[in-house]
Amino acid sequence: MGEPGADRSQTDPGATAPVPAARASRTEWIALALSVLWLAMVGAFWVFGPGDGAGAQMEAAFAVMTLVGIVLPVVMIWVAAVTMRAAREMRAEAQALKASVEAMRAAWLSQTQVRSGAGEALEKKLDEVAIAARQAETALATFSSRRDHSTVQASADRKAALVMPKPAPAVDDQPALALGTPAEDLAPPVSMSDFIRAMQFPDSAEDKEGFRALRRALEDRTMAKLLRAAQDVLNLLAQDGIYMDDLKPDRARPELWRRFAQGERGREIAALGGVRDRSSLALTAGRMRTDTIFRDAAHHFLRQFDRTFVEFEQNATDQEVAELAETRTARAFMLLGRVTGTFD
Repeated sequence: MGEPGADRSQTDPGATAPVPAARASRTEWIALALSVLWLAMVGAFWVFGPGDGAGAQMEAAFAVMTLVGIVLPVVMIWVAAVTMRAAREMRAEAQALKASVEAMRAAWLSQTQVRSGAGEALEKKLDEVAIAARQAETALATFSSRRDHSTVQASADRKAALVMPKPAPAVDDQPALALGTPAEDLAPPVSMSDFIRAMQFPDSAEDKEGFRALRRALEDRTMAKLLRAAQDVLNLLAQDGIYMDDLKPDRARPELWRRFAQGERGREIAALGGVRDRSSLALTAGRMRTDTIFRDAAHHFLRQFDRTFVEFEQNATDQEVAELAETRTARAFMLLGRVTGTFD
């Protein structure tokens, strides 16, 4: 952004070049010379013309013809001069406009090249994510039951990430249907470390631990809602070249996160929106105003993160809260929360 006193003609390639101030040109001098010559000829004719011996009628006609003969040529001369001057100024303005259009075209081509380069990088990144996802699906399909069982046993010995919902009390006058216990209720809860690792998402196609944690978290209904909403938001932000790994937000104390989970809002917890990257904030705010799909996805993600973090905070230690705040999902929450005013 330029300084307030900067010359726009030097900074903006689309600015029209100023037209030079109008000055007397050769056309005006010729017109003036012709006017003087004509007036001199009329004066000579007046001085050396016929005497006063003609009649009154001839004198009136002679006076009218003399007046017309004096004024009309002068008027025609200056009409021609003004027309030529206007034509010259229009040619100058056309040249300036052509130069401005050429400058704007050059700027547009350069921006298109930059965007095309960013688009190619984004497509490459999305292709890598798609390949990693396909590899993850293949790996999940080939997991044996023995390996899953050992993983589940290891996770069962660790602390659960979310508070387990209390079963609904049975009603005496309404007998329970013998439908059996759902499979998701029989599965052990997702551990704290697996949940935090899933919120970070896999780093690459070789990140087996990340895919394992993500698969475990997606088996939980509450976590799956948050992770799918986070994936949608991260993909949409990547379309604008905004990646969570590039953001370096200010770290907030765990007690601020706990106060937020308990429903506190205002300036005291505004430090949670620690993202300071101006370009990312500006791009995100602009897309929130113009893209309804992005806006709906962002609000859905914010609601899911808020609900899930309320349960997570009740079981997590300060160290685990700090680790969660460093994940890609939490950084997306900080960015969107600051743009939407969630922390106000």
